[in-house]
Amino acid sequence: MSDKDFIIEETNYTEESDNKDEKERTGDTGTDDRADMCDDKEEVTAQSEDDKDDDEYEKYCIICHRPESVAGKMVDLPNNMTVCSDCMRKSFDAMTDGSIDYSKLMNIPGVQFLNLSDMENVTPKSQKIKKKKEKPKEYHTLSIKDIPAPHKIKAQLDEYVVGQEYAKKTMSVAVYNHYKRVATNMMDDIEIEKSNMLMIGPTGSGKTYLVKTLARLLDVPLAITDATSLTEAGYIGDDIESVVSKLLAAADNDVERAEQGIIFIDEIDKIAKKRNSSQRDVSGESVQQGMLKLLEGSEVEVPVGANSKNAMVPLTTVSTKNILFICGGAFPDLEEIIKERLSRKTAMGFNAELKDKYEHGKDILSKVTVEDLRTFGMIPEFIGRLPIIFTLKGLDKDMLVKILKEPKNAILKQYQKLLALDEVNLEFDDGALGAIAEKAMKKNTGARALRAIIEEFMLDIMYEIPKDDNIGQVTITREYIEGTGGPIIELRGQRMPLLGQNGAAGI
Repeated sequence: MSDKDFIIEETNYTEESDNKDEKERTGDTGTDDRADMCDDKEEVTAQSEDDKDDDEYEKYCIICHRPESVAGKMVDLPNNMTVCSDCMRKSFDAMTDGSIDYSKLMNIPGVQFLNLSDMENVTPKSQKIKKKKEKPKEYHTLSIKDIPAPHKIKAQLDEYVVGQEYAKKTMSVAVYNHYKRVATNMMDDIEIEKSNMLMIGPTGSGKTYLVKTLARLLDVPLAITDATSLTEAGYIGDDIESVVSKLLAAADNDVERAEQGIIFIDEIDKIAKKRNSSQRDVSGESVQQGMLKLLEGSEVEVPVGANSKNAMVPLTTVSTKNILFICGGAFPDLEEIIKERLSRKTAMGFNAELKDKYEHGKDILSKVTVEDLRTFGMIPEFIGRLPIIFTLKGLDKDMLVKILKEPKNAILKQYQKLLALDEVNLEFDDGALGAIAEKAMKKNTGARALRAIIEEFMLDIMYEIPKDDNIGQVTITREYIEGTGGPIIELRGQRMPLLGQNGAAGI
């Protein structure tokens, strides 16, 4: 070792010993460092506990007391106070508008003013409420083995929907083929087109109910919208992409699940091309043209958690390639168009048809063609993207009686369950069911009339029955429906008709 190296080592040793002596003299032996580490550890632990509290609690507005999950993001004020944006905006509007006399408002009952001096002792904990625990929803992925066969789909629809055999058969096959297409995800070069549907039927024939039942059986998200609110982009009303936004909301903002859902556009006949109109058709033909790409399959940017696009709402991209579109409408006056087309065949001769042959036909809608829809006002490009067109029959008396008592959630079964909770048995005789169906036929609103009629006649019964615990059974009769008699009330152990209107037995 050289003398130079020895001098460097001796110098380093001297510096270390001087530092050690200095620490021993001042009492600094590293204890403060360990104390600082402990303080940091306690601070991190306290911070993690605060984060845990923030996860379990949410802020609420000091004025309207709405939680953050309802009112939106809160505005933090001094002294750990939070106010929602709506109350903040209303406060600024009230302060900037000079037309309000605050001295008169002080004595009005129900009007309160926020006094900041009263809030000095507000702590963060006192302005937080516990969040509601939401159970995570479990969705199953769609596979080709899980798709029920068409006959199974129709059998399930039969349990809820009465009649409409052709419509249920058509929908079962179309849905089965569509979800096979989605599940296989184009395994080869042969691309299967979408099976979008167009349902034509009078009001109350079960169009919306069929789609709701179908979506519930298949466990897929469903969005129902009216075409009456849709307008061309840039005008007042809902944009065409809003139908996809509703489907995304129905799927809990899960894009993958929404892309396998069903969109039902009701009142599709209201966007028919307007005739003899000099104004711009912003809610008719323009909407049909705007929906062409949507029906065929395209990438659509839709807002998350809102129906309209704005700068404050995030956007996401949804593909409509695998979304099943079902359009439905009553198409009034379409029967006249069909009759006019069929009447052209009438002529003179042995094979001529009578002019009034189709005048009183009950099943005219089943003879509809694409030509009739074009005459009605639907553009050919729109009809071409709805390849499956089928009709629903109007309801007759026998079908209305079956609707009352046969489906799983029939109206009569609902009332029987309500009275069963009061330990009362409810019965309807055949005459009463026939009378209800006859009244519904006069209203000409289909199955919707049944609920209104039964609500009217069950009002007094539902009001009077809970008064007497001795009532064991109520039988609704035809006389009660027609207003010439009353229901038969059976007490527990005896039978007794109660006196009703006009001296007749009833409630």
